[in-house]
Amino acid sequence: MIFLRSLIFNATFYVAMILFLIVFSPVLLMPRIYAIRALQLWGRSANWLMTTICQIEIEVRGAENIPPGPLLVVGKHQSIWETFALPPLFDDPCMVEKKELFYIPIYGWPYTYKFRMIGVDRSAGSKALKDLIRRGKEEIARGRQIIILPEGTRRAVGAVPDYKSGAAALYNALGVPCVAFGLNAGLFWPRRQFLRKPGKIVIEFSKPLPSGLPRKQFDKVMQDTIEGITNRLISENRS
Repeated sequence: MIFLRSLIFNATFYVAMILFLIVFSPVLLMPRIYAIRALQLWGRSANWLMTTICQIEIEVRGAENIPPGPLLVVGKHQSIWETFALPPLFDDPCMVEKKELFYIPIYGWPYTYKFRMIGVDRSAGSKALKDLIRRGKEEIARGRQIIILPEGTRRAVGAVPDYKSGAAALYNALGVPCVAFGLNAGLFWPRRQFLRKPGKIVIEFSKPLPSGLPRKQFDKVMQDTIEGITNRLISENRS
């Protein structure tokens, strides 16, 4: 039954995404915020598909810890789920994504550009970090919430953490509140696996991390917070 549900969901998810991109193409001619609202609608719709077809419930904890206005958001990356489920949780989200996504037909161009997401060329070395900070400042000036997944790529549940420098660099450069989150999505939408397992995905946001910390200290606090929440949520599910 899990295999059949996963098959139906995977087919429905990608077909629905293509139809969504076509049906909502008029937003490309409208102000950017209309495109963001369409993106958020897609995220909610995809969650509904997961719940309806795969029997995967969604629980958000700590939403009251998310302050209004410009914000840096950092958290765990375990599955594709985060890429569409996070935008509906914020007013004007700006995702930090690998630059390759910008070149995907239909989705990458023109939608990602319309959303004004931040693309990172991971092969560009120090220039990539400078570009990330420059673009981060531009979007924060617009009052947006910048979401960065500091490990840069999906990590399997239980894998050794591998945090990159981008999140700490943004924290030092932007001077805005920072909220961290952990989750257990990898238990139900595993990295590079076909099956979507029934259960409850939980994402939990921390209270805002203290501002003005030295970079190394922030990096440690951030990692401890993200990993602490994530490990607790995984243990809750397995207990």
